[in-house]
Amino acid sequence: MSVKNSALHLAGLMAATLFSSTALADELRLGLVLEPPHLDPTAGAAAAIDEVVYANLFEGLTRIDQNGAVQPSLATDWTISDDGTRYEFTLKEGVTFHDGTSFDAEDVKFSLDRARAEDSVNAQKGIFAPITKVEVLAPNKIAIEIANPQGNFLFNLGRGDAVIVAPESAETNQTNPVGTGPFKFVDWQQGSKVILEKNPDYVGDDVYLDRAIFTFISDPNAAQNAMLAGELDGFANFPAPETLEIFEADPRFNVVVGSTEGETILATNNKAEPFNDLRVRQAIAHVIDRQAIIDGAMFGYGTPIGTHFAPHHPYYVDLLDTYPRDLERAKALLAEAGYADGFKATLKLPPPTYARRGGQILAAQLREIGIDLELINVEWAQWLEDVFTNKDYDLTIVSHVEPFDIGIYANPDYYFQYDNKAFQDLIATLNVVTDDAEREKLAQDAQRILSEDAVNGYLFQLAKTGVWDARLSGMWPNSPVEGNDLTQVKWAE
Repeated sequence: MSVKNSALHLAGLMAATLFSSTALADELRLGLVLEPPHLDPTAGAAAAIDEVVYANLFEGLTRIDQNGAVQPSLATDWTISDDGTRYEFTLKEGVTFHDGTSFDAEDVKFSLDRARAEDSVNAQKGIFAPITKVEVLAPNKIAIEIANPQGNFLFNLGRGDAVIVAPESAETNQTNPVGTGPFKFVDWQQGSKVILEKNPDYVGDDVYLDRAIFTFISDPNAAQNAMLAGELDGFANFPAPETLEIFEADPRFNVVVGSTEGETILATNNKAEPFNDLRVRQAIAHVIDRQAIIDGAMFGYGTPIGTHFAPHHPYYVDLLDTYPRDLERAKALLAEAGYADGFKATLKLPPPTYARRGGQILAAQLREIGIDLELINVEWAQWLEDVFTNKDYDLTIVSHVEPFDIGIYANPDYYFQYDNKAFQDLIATLNVVTDDAEREKLAQDAQRILSEDAVNGYLFQLAKTGVWDARLSGMWPNSPVEGNDLTQVKWAE
């Protein structure tokens, strides 16, 4: 973009005179908004885990590239039976885990059986449910049988939840992660940074970086200062969108605005009163001014959504007009539900900018119909425990960044606590259909049900606002999966 005004241009030039990069030519210092609760992607829901380890430290049978396409990883190739229920994979040979233990088909069987076990703590356990058998055919051959054809099976095997771990180190991966990837774990300075270094024994394409340092900065002002002072080389998703013009005016930086899989929602506890009443949820939906939230919290970066689905996906259906902004209708619905004078509730807000700033705007909007929200700022670990795990909340704002994750609504124990048998049956059918036209119809029907039930307040699709050193290449402009794949990142020579 062009320089917006001379003041911004001057600010960029002044910062440039103070800038002195301390980064090594083979080192990348990347800022992240959230610190992960631990570093095992097979045992946690936080996307912050994958933002550090996906494709860098851990690998799966397949991997997802920056275009969202499935690529080989620990599996070099595969065959699929005619009925779509048996997959046979050929594995890379000579691969070792970072602790020196060998990788073979037994590790794949261990990982998949562990992920689908009754006592599994995998956050996406459902994607492994179709698996009926994992069979070792040879040290470099594995067969996976599924109950019914799955249109997204190879994609799901490329997600962070499906990475391959070793039985020798699986139990300690949360604090000392051991994978097969091109980078290995060195140190975690909790509250500050995670350090990875190049794996000299990696079997695969060589990476350019020798060292990657992930630094956690949730405060927008601190993030801006760290970038301008040369303390960081980039943010894959910068938390201060209001300052992007400064970086656009500064030739030292690239600003790249792309898309993510992040549906930003006003997540609602559907079992808590009064939100268990459809009329109350509909009233809230009639109040939400999405564009005001996008403009006020994200300075225009974001795409309004009317349901839990990414607008860039070919199956997306525009449902923004399901509940148009109508304060009188909202008040009437509250009165019908017995809340003519409104009510009080809590809104728990994790650290990201979209939540903290968006929560203030949303609270002001709901106040127009008598809903008085107490804003409670929580740290990410507390959000995961209170909201996601214990379901101790009324409302919260969060961005769900998992791709094609509409199926989470089919789990009545998920933290929304939405229990709709018709929706559950629809998703069960969608999961086994492979015909694209039929899958599209089912996915659109699912979107309509969620929108009409006003399960959550659907706000906007999170934009990816990347800011990084102009000398860097290989950074992803979009985020088809949660993660920061550094395998092709390098400095200009």
